[in-house]
Amino acid sequence: MSKLIIEVVTDSVASCVNAEAGGADRVELCDNLFEGGTTPSAGMIKLVREKVSIGLMVMIRPRGGDFLYSDEEFEVMKEDIRVAKSLGVDGVVFGLLTPKGKIDKVKTKELIDIARPLSVTFHRAFDMVADPFQALEDLIDLGVDRILTAGQERTAPEGIDLLKDLMEKAGDRIIILAGGGIRPYNIEKIVSKTGVKECHVSGKQLVESKMEFRNERVALGGSLQQPEYGISMVQSDTIASFRK
Repeated sequence: MSKLIIEVVTDSVASCVNAEAGGADRVELCDNLFEGGTTPSAGMIKLVREKVSIGLMVMIRPRGGDFLYSDEEFEVMKEDIRVAKSLGVDGVVFGLLTPKGKIDKVKTKELIDIARPLSVTFHRAFDMVADPFQALEDLIDLGVDRILTAGQERTAPEGIDLLKDLMEKAGDRIIILAGGGIRPYNIEKIVSKTGVKECHVSGKQLVESKMEFRNERVALGGSLQQPEYGISMVQSDTIASFRK
């Protein structure tokens, strides 16, 4: 059996360093994970590339919400891919849909052409398509390298049956990257039942802030918010436990 590829979703330089120390094969660098991830800054990409030697995938997503983008948002995505390429990343991650819940093949092809020779992952926009098997064939035809999916459920354990079916349909034509709710205690079941060779995990824990003075009356986010004096960060020992 070939080695399982472990990709860790990250949103900071420290998390990327910890992911590599824990044995990750690749990181997916994002900003704004609260909304499912958006494009990180050029400065963040540059520093991560300098600090880690494992694979570096970068999210290309101009905003949270749906995956139906305006012409202006699409132009932003094209420019962000060019910037990421110039900073030495190994691949990009994006997803675009039509109003009817199909793969936007025209715009996806345009982004792929800009991205090459980088690796291309179509992200969990796939979990929002109306017909996953038609979407699978469309992405194979477009030459996408991998699909990140939880089997059209909130988590991969819930979508395990569709993940298995997608693996069987895909064969060697495209990589199915299982992600969403994968934990050290369930990763073995997911891999053994579906046959996936790549898993997308988090491994985050809340780290206490080093701030000594604290104004507990103020919170600078919305009503659903992270604690102001806690930092969510990937832990190397958690990543190591996935590998174990």
